[in-house]
Amino acid sequence: MNSVELDRIDLMLLALLQQNSHQTNAELAAKVHLSPSACLRRVQRLEKDGVIRTYRAEVDPQAIGLGLMSFVRVQLREHNTEAVESFITFVNQWPEVVRAYALTGDMDYLLQIAVRDLDHFSRFLLDRLLNNSSVADVNTSFVLRTVKTFKGFEAAK
Repeated sequence: MNSVELDRIDLMLLALLQQNSHQTNAELAAKVHLSPSACLRRVQRLEKDGVIRTYRAEVDPQAIGLGLMSFVRVQLREHNTEAVESFITFVNQWPEVVRAYALTGDMDYLLQIAVRDLDHFSRFLLDRLLNNSSVADVNTSFVLRTVKTFKGFEAAK
């Protein structure tokens, strides 16, 4: 995908929507000093161009009983297409995996896992992850506390 040219107003709109995607178009327009129709056209263009992929609610895992967060680095036994596709299929079926990334380096994948407690994690690890024939090795780190959450991409540009 080619990079989309964004001006100062586009970046302001993205920052505002990342902070609160429930703002009305009129509220957004007032904050970026555009007419509501011009603001709506810009947001629609950002959506059409794939800059804004979706809108969603960010859920606090602890509020829904998922108090243990971990990151699991996974190394596969084989790297052929069949083994990789099989692993990806399984990962997408496991509700405990909230994010998954393919990596460079000595480990192949990084999985973000959200579970109720250590017992739930143990069952996930032993019954699902290590029971998968394509997994050669795993390395787990448990989250002690969150020091920064996603704030958007505006500052990273």
